[in-house]
Formats: sequence, C-alpha cells, structure tokens
Amino acid sequence: MGRLYPVKIDVFAHILPPNYKEALLDWLPPDSYWQHARHDPAFDLETMFRTMDRFEGLVLVLTLQSPPVESIADPEKAAEFAKLANDEMAELVSKYPARFKAAIACLPMNNMDAALKELDRAIKDLKFRGVQLYTPTNDKSLDSPEFMPLYERMIQYDLPILLHPYRYQTTADYKTEEESKYLVYHIFGWPYETSAAMARLVFSGVLEKYPNLKIITHHNGAMVPFLESRICEQQYRKQMHKPAYAELTKSPIEYFKMFYADTVIRTVPALMCTYHFFGADHLLFGTDMPHGPELGSHFIQHSIHGIEQMDISDKEKQTVFEDNARRLLRLPM
Repeated sequence: MGRLYPVKIDVFAHILPPNYKEALLDWLPPDSYWQHARHDPAFDLETMFRTMDRFEGLVLVLTLQSPPVESIADPEKAAEFAKLANDEMAELVSKYPARFKAAIACLPMNNMDAALKELDRAIKDLKFRGVQLYTPTNDKSLDSPEFMPLYERMIQYDLPILLHPYRYQTTADYKTEEESKYLVYHIFGWPYETSAAMARLVFSGVLEKYPNLKIITHHNGAMVPFLESRICEQQYRKQMHKPAYAELTKSPIEYFKMFYADTVIRTVPALMCTYHFFGADHLLFGTDMPHGPELGSHFIQHSIHGIEQMDISDKEKQTVFEDNARRLLRLPM
C-alpha cells in the first residue's frame, strides 16, 4: 500500500537543533527535566536520518521541540532563543532539502513586539511556512486581545498556526493535591488544553472575526471530534448563559470544523472519528517524530499503517499524506 503514496509530509515533526539545544540546556538549571535531552540520541540528526530511511518518501516539516521559550526565559532572552532556533532550522532546511520540506517558526510569546518582528523575519527572510503556538500561551488563553495582531498577520501571509498543547506535572488533578499523578497531566491534560483553546477561539468569536485563520491542531483535534454531540448541545446551553458568549452567526460546531488536525493519535478508530468530523481536506499526516519507542520509528510506522488502513479512498489518503500539507503550507512541488 505504501507505494501508492510516494511522498509523506510529516507536518508535526519536532527537532532540537544542536546549537540551540546547547544554549537552551546551558540556560536551564542543572536539575531541569529537559537536561535529559543533552544525550538523547532521538534528537541527533544522523539518528533521525537513519530512522527516516526506513520509510519510503518520508519528509519532515520542522517544529521546535518544547519547552516553549516564553516559559523558561524572560522576554528579552526568549526573543534571543527564538531567533537562534529559527536561524538554525532555516539552515537545516537549506542544507537538507530532501529531508526537510519546510520549517515552522518559534515566537517569543511573552514579548509580542519581538514576536511580530520575528514572525515577519521568519516568513519573509527565512521562508518559513507557518508559526507554532503553545497552549496555554504564556499562561494566557489564545483569545486574549494581545494575540489578535498575530492572527491578522497570519491571515495576510495565508499560512497556518500549528497549535501544540503544554501542561506541567504541577497542574494537579485535584485541589487537595500538589501535582498530577500517573502522567494524567500529559495523557489527558494535553488534549484538554488543545480542546479548551479551540473552544475559547470559537465561543469568544475569534473565528467569527477571522474566518480565514488556519489552525492545525495536534493529536487529531484532541477531544473535539469525539465530543461532537456535547458541542452541539452547547448551542442550547448558550441561551441560558448568553452574556458569556460572543454573537456567532453560525452554529458553534461549524466553527470547530474550521480547524485542521494531524494524525498523531494513530489508531484506525481514532483516525476515522477525526476524518468523519473534519473531513479529508482538513486532516494532515503527522507522527510526533522523534518521540516514541525505537527512536520514533514505532510511531511513524503506526501512523502510516493507520492511514493506510482507514476506510477511505486512495485519493483521500493521498490528500492526507501529502496534498493538504502542500496546499496549506504552500509548499513547492
């Protein structure tokens, strides 16, 4: 089946460029969780290339691995980190065009003046094909007024925002506890963060105001496809809490369907649920590389296999593997 789809564009592949990684880890405290990345072979370029070689036609769109720069540095230093990471990702795309189709910009979201300048530089000068935002963003919701100029810029550039969730273990599951247990903050908390951000963008009226804004959500659109009926029920609850909602001209579910989703939750039932909600034209191949067992190859294999086993046409699978990424990121053939 794989030969039917000679190119597979992974839109949510993560990287820690070598120079940026060293600068980041030198900045972080010695006991920081991220210090493990210093000797993690998964982020080594040659290791990544050997992993990619196992899969015919696999090419990557680079996104910067967490942590968000705004979460670990002051506004001035965050801007420096973003510039360093973007410069190095641009160099990698230029040096390895057969491996990396494009890069997505990192922005210092605790410094909006610098973020907008870096956005312009990354897209105009470095030829990046979108930006990545973490949610929460600097501990704020994405419908915060300060982010509106960024959305207006992205509409002008006609390029997407890639939305990645983030939650710390210190976000406890219960008020009587001090931290999350059993990785609940990660397994369930991260999809919740994405879902909450999507809801805020819908019900606040951001997507009403900016209908051409393109947002690619991580983890198959998180909880939204599975909870479609609860979202539809919200239309009735809205009448009871009307002051809390923006005046929307369409049903809320129609705005949720404006988002795009990757395929990182790679089981066939999950993929089919995502497909039935968003449609093939809003679904993009993503693997979360280089995360997962076997230096990422396990997730890649199951991501490809999951799409190949979906009960959809070969044309739609081609759309998911390649065509949507080319269209949305405006990639050259």
